Amino acid sequence: MSFVRDLRVAAQSLIRTPGLAIAVVLTLSLGIGANAAIFTLVRGVLLKPLVNRDEDRLIYIRQSAPGIGDENTAFSVPEIQDFRTSVKTLTDFGDFSTMSFTMIGLGEPRSIRGGVVGGTYFDVMGLHPVLGRLIGPQDDGPKAAGVVVLTYRFWSTTLRKDPSVIGKTVRLGSIGDRSATVIGVLEPCVPYPQDTEIIANVVTSPHHLSATMVTGRIHRMTELFGRLAPGVTLDQARAELLTVYSAMKKDHPEAYAQEADFQIGTKLLRDQITSGARTVLLVLLAASGLIFIIACSNVANLILARTVRREGELAVRVALGASRGSLRRMLLAESLLLCGAGAAIGVLSAQSMVAVLARYASRFSVRALDLTVDASLLWVGAALAIVAAVILAFVPRLPAANTSSGLTLSSGSARITGSTSRRQRIFVVTQIAASFVLLAGASALIATLIALQKTQTGLDTQHVLAIDVPAMTYGKTAQQVVDFYKESMRRIDALPGVSKTAFGNVVPWRDDGTRVGLQFSGDGHAHAPGVEDPRAQWRVISPGFFAALGVPIIAGRDFNALDDQNQNNNNQEPVVVVSQTLAQRMFPNQDAVNRHVYWTDPVLEFFSGSDLEKSRMMAPHRIIGVTADIDDGHVVPQPTLTIYYPFEEGPIFGARLFIHTTANPYALVMPVTRLIREMSADQPVEHAATLADVRAEVLTPDRLNSLVFGVFAAVALAIAVVGVAGVLAFSVSARTREFGIRLALGSEPRRLLKGVIAEGAVMAAAGVLAGAAFGFVLARLAGRYFVDVKMPGALPVFVSAFVLMAVAVIASVLPAARAARVDVMQALRSE
Repeated sequence: MSFVRDLRVAAQSLIRTPGLAIAVVLTLSLGIGANAAIFTLVRGVLLKPLVNRDEDRLIYIRQSAPGIGDENTAFSVPEIQDFRTSVKTLTDFGDFSTMSFTMIGLGEPRSIRGGVVGGTYFDVMGLHPVLGRLIGPQDDGPKAAGVVVLTYRFWSTTLRKDPSVIGKTVRLGSIGDRSATVIGVLEPCVPYPQDTEIIANVVTSPHHLSATMVTGRIHRMTELFGRLAPGVTLDQARAELLTVYSAMKKDHPEAYAQEADFQIGTKLLRDQITSGARTVLLVLLAASGLIFIIACSNVANLILARTVRREGELAVRVALGASRGSLRRMLLAESLLLCGAGAAIGVLSAQSMVAVLARYASRFSVRALDLTVDASLLWVGAALAIVAAVILAFVPRLPAANTSSGLTLSSGSARITGSTSRRQRIFVVTQIAASFVLLAGASALIATLIALQKTQTGLDTQHVLAIDVPAMTYGKTAQQVVDFYKESMRRIDALPGVSKTAFGNVVPWRDDGTRVGLQFSGDGHAHAPGVEDPRAQWRVISPGFFAALGVPIIAGRDFNALDDQNQNNNNQEPVVVVSQTLAQRMFPNQDAVNRHVYWTDPVLEFFSGSDLEKSRMMAPHRIIGVTADIDDGHVVPQPTLTIYYPFEEGPIFGARLFIHTTANPYALVMPVTRLIREMSADQPVEHAATLADVRAEVLTPDRLNSLVFGVFAAVALAIAVVGVAGVLAFSVSARTREFGIRLALGSEPRRLLKGVIAEGAVMAAAGVLAGAAFGFVLARLAGRYFVDVKMPGALPVFVSAFVLMAVAVIASVLPAARAARVDVMQALRSE
């Protein structure tokens, strides 16, 4: 009951100082609300268990080749069979081959992100259907019927939860065409890869049934998952997998080039799914922690100032016999009321903050899209309120019952003791240090974003419209597919405002291309045993492609109609165009035109074409032109080795049309779509965007990072400015008599002005130095665990320091001016 009475007395005391109470509550609500919202986000994305059965026993196995820059080479069928035969620490394996399909039969024709799986996949993954059934062992084998399972997100968003989809037949096109029946809808879960929309059985991909797919050890295109056996730990499974993998590499050295440095890694599936969001969310959580520290430091200064103002009241209580414990309990009651009110407002505001932050985090993890606010938000808010209340209750110095130093019964103006003054300055330095860390981080992100946006791509991004028009091969010969695109380009060229239409197989920055490229060689280069040949990107284009994208031909010429005709004549020498970097690297100080290049990559043995097509593809090709580099994989262009084939020769995968126009590019979307659909009603026409907008979309995560951390830094800076100004204002108020005496003794007001401003500058400088030291240690520590965390450059650090120093000086001006205008007589009478 005594504490309840303390709460009632605390409420009455705070009512008498509404300005301070409101400032404290709002400041704390900001710190508590931000932390509660971000913790909810971190919990929902990183910590919440997956819906998969026994998800803590589900692992992801990845093969990589860092020596050639391939972070995920995937696995081949023979490699997976070796694991199935030899590994005992896993009960079974699930395999998933990422595939892009064209799908007809469920609404609009569309290209779709999917995968092909074996019959054990869903059992290993521990997932269940919400409609129908999932793919099982009965769906394996070349004689099985084609079946498809829809992911819950695709079913709910694209098909609006239509239950009648079960049993419908769809036509899937990829490396070959097959029909399949929709047999089920997967429960709400996070598939891997996260953008998967449909999952089909192996028979829907004729390529997966080919002998080359089944027997080719280097034909790697399958992701691998496993389930730990009962009683087996992840470390035990990892050790056995490494042992088996080492034996595989020893038995088949031709499939694991030493230069490529093949290796495997194993982790829990949940860790793999959240890996893309882990770094940014933990950094965001650290940033919110700094906001909380800044808010508490600011409030602590307000509480210290109020305690000094109440020194008479506290001295009276001590004189009347109040113990230090009862005084501390009274302060704790006041702190709890303030922090409780701040937490209540913070939790209410956190709900809307969670919705905004979830949209931000969805760029890094699809789990954020399903984020819901639950009771954890309340618990986090309550915990932070209690922590803040305890800190604030023990910040002020209490009077001792047997001493009169520091706090007296005097009713004169407030005086700051040395201890109180030091504490106030420590809190201000803490605010500035935390603000500096946030400001330097935000400045580094903004500087990076500006540099990315200003980077010259070498392409005419503003006037080129890219449209996905995936190849539909069902019932068509290869020549008929080529003729379709020729006629499409001819008709589009006739539209008003169109300068040139061209065909390509990769939209810069949006499509994956062929990752690390394919091995090739050229005239005058001999293959060294055991050493990989250089790698180049393989692109298939139409004549006029470079002109459409605004890329110059440096030497030789572009493809023309005659080249297209010659590709169908096996007696004619095949031709290519190469990038400038490839020409310089393969033929230094020479003219690359009329020299020859040819593919040497053994993976091309598994090309699905005829023997004649394979031999022509692997034959030496004469270089007829050299073009400026087009780096379609990196936002910041890098030297690129690329070989361009005429699209008459093919093969045609990932067909894209590039339309160069002098008019508004988006005004062409409807006419082009209508024109193509008139030629083929089942043809998907999708993802129309200018290259400028494609690049902007790729930069969206960087832009969002800059915005979010910029807002955090701005809030921190605002609180720090208020803290500096508040401490100096209170210091000036408490030193009114001192300033009056100094003025009476002849001191110039200008010296008082400079002195107060200097106090602010010294506190800011100390905060910047402390923040720089703390930030350096924090970045080095974080860099050990997160490879994406890097030290900011010198420019962002200097800019942040300058901004903080300038703002601190500006914040000091008002209190300094007040000190310089002190009335001498009034100051001398104040005591």
